[in-house]
Amino acid sequence: MTPEPPSHVTRVFVPRDSAACSVGADEVAERISASGAVEVVRTGSRGMLWLEPLVEVETAAGRIGYGPVAPEEVDGLIAGGMLDGAGDSLGLVEELPWMKRQQRLTFERVGVVDPLSTADYETHGGMSGLRKALTMAPADVVETVVDSGLRGRGGAGFPTGIKWRTVLGAEADIKFVCCNADEGDSGTYADRMLIEGDPFTLIEGMTIAAYAVGAAEGYVYLRSEYPDAVATLTDAIARARDEGWLGPDILGSGFGFDLHVRVGAGAYICGEETSMLESLEGKRGMVRAKPPIPALEGLFGRPTVVNNVLSLATVPTILANGAAAYAAYGTGRSLGTSVFQLGGNVARGGIVETAFGITLGELVNDFGGGTSSGRPVRAVQVGGPLGAYLPVEQFDLPMDYEAFAAAGAMVGHGGIVVFDETVDMAAMARFAFEFCAAESCGKCTPCRVGAVRGVETIDRIVADEDRTQNLVLLEDLCELMTDGSLCAMGGLTPMPVRSAVRHFGEDFTA
Repeated sequence: MTPEPPSHVTRVFVPRDSAACSVGADEVAERISASGAVEVVRTGSRGMLWLEPLVEVETAAGRIGYGPVAPEEVDGLIAGGMLDGAGDSLGLVEELPWMKRQQRLTFERVGVVDPLSTADYETHGGMSGLRKALTMAPADVVETVVDSGLRGRGGAGFPTGIKWRTVLGAEADIKFVCCNADEGDSGTYADRMLIEGDPFTLIEGMTIAAYAVGAAEGYVYLRSEYPDAVATLTDAIARARDEGWLGPDILGSGFGFDLHVRVGAGAYICGEETSMLESLEGKRGMVRAKPPIPALEGLFGRPTVVNNVLSLATVPTILANGAAAYAAYGTGRSLGTSVFQLGGNVARGGIVETAFGITLGELVNDFGGGTSSGRPVRAVQVGGPLGAYLPVEQFDLPMDYEAFAAAGAMVGHGGIVVFDETVDMAAMARFAFEFCAAESCGKCTPCRVGAVRGVETIDRIVADEDRTQNLVLLEDLCELMTDGSLCAMGGLTPMPVRSAVRHFGEDFTA
């Protein structure tokens, strides 16, 4: 006699994010699948990396979390009632303090949906922004993005809508949209997590950008160190074409746009927009002189929108809900939300999306829980390897572009790397020059030669060779690199150096 099928199949969510998989998420999912009447849905990560693998069980009250779950713990958790939401749980995931304090707009679906399910994407609000955009004139789409206050999430914080307005007004036979996903800054991983956890939102954002400026073709320049993200995005693009979300007649509108993935070869300099364009054209990744700007002469000499992942992935929510709804978040000229990434010597590393204006101290201490070593925090670097080192005395600094610029720092891509009291800040300043020397494209002398001279100068300072004179020389070198470099690679390298000397001068004279 054939047994009756189970009357109820429990849905269990296990991340397929590469960070979760690196600590056993695939094995956890396999063991849960083997337990019987259960449907395992692979999602992105919620961003609470210290809890990975995080297992979520769907109940009438909501998703109940368990984590971190090791593969060998699965049988015991199931025996203890996990599939009914019972046993040793974390409680409702949405009610965890880490999640409850956030305002997730860009990352709204990450960790919630199956990243490769088009049905899941639409059920959770996907495609609403594109459908709305296709009912508007392209110029009105551009002005909606302008009015939202959205700024580039890659570094300088240039207004996204202004860049789009320039491309829209340019005359050309073909235009392009390029997404810079060459996420090379230390302590940053939001681009990877979004692409692995909700790739359709990037596809939708790029399609809206293409419609707004009149582009027919787009490229995602994605770093080779992210093989899972490459595979996920490539699969998602194929599924989007099947759904009519990409192609010659998107959603029956008559508007055509297609998208391609190009994998970078590991050059940090290709995070700079003109170097990325050179690489896309099949050339060595080297900085172009500006003007002309890429918005007028970009890829293959055509007008090109170049934005990073988080900027483009935020566009769908702006179009779906309106510019005013997005601009209601944030402070001053830093409107909306930003995705901050906690890393380094921190107790709770992960993704925090919240409105601009939260303080650095709230992120490091309240969300991050201080250092993982238990020692006092001494320094935090914000904005990647070219960002400033900030002491705990500046933890009341609000996370917004203007406040950070006034403090001689930058928000950049939102990476926050924590160091405890054992850090040698003279060594960290030396590393900034060493990194620049290794990663410089070599096109301009201030960056190519200045970085090497910087390493030598710091070595002399630490060795107490004419220390006072060499500290003066170091400042002169920083001024030359800042003012004379062709791009931000050499121009920003002095930022971590100067901040280390200013806030942690004792490490240079010990």
